[in-house]
Amino acid sequence: MTADQAPAPASAWWPRIAGALLALAVAAVHVVDQGGLPGSKTPAYVGVGYYIVEVAAVVTAGLLIAGAARIGWALAMAVAAGPLVGYVLSRGPGLPGYTDDIGNWTEPIGLASLAAEGLLFLLALTMLGRALAVERRAAATREPTREPRP
Repeated sequence: MTADQAPAPASAWWPRIAGALLALAVAAVHVVDQGGLPGSKTPAYVGVGYYIVEVAAVVTAGLLIAGAARIGWALAMAVAAGPLVGYVLSRGPGLPGYTDDIGNWTEPIGLASLAAEGLLFLLALTMLGRALAVERRAAATREPTREPRP
């Protein structure tokens, strides 16, 4: 069993549940914003981006619940960071063929999305950092294996 597949410690259940719920919140906000499923975001690449975020968020929630902590937290960071970047670009300079939201920084659904994504990113960053630190400490305490001499 690799570190990606190893279940997270039982004491870490609450961050995984919180992360899963935040990932599902990111997916739900995007489903609502696109007008339900299948949705109608134009241009097409924006709609595809929404679908990718929604599927990745559901997969992330599943991984976190299943205890695949390292890969789950890494994917959670991507699920949070992608829409955050999209929000800034779509409200700031705009995206090719998608200028409707330029300057629309206080749209309620956008603010809800920012809240869920920001919290998810911070939680994922913290938990992934902890998981990597635990792995480093465990590797440092293991004795190196020596090859038997003939």
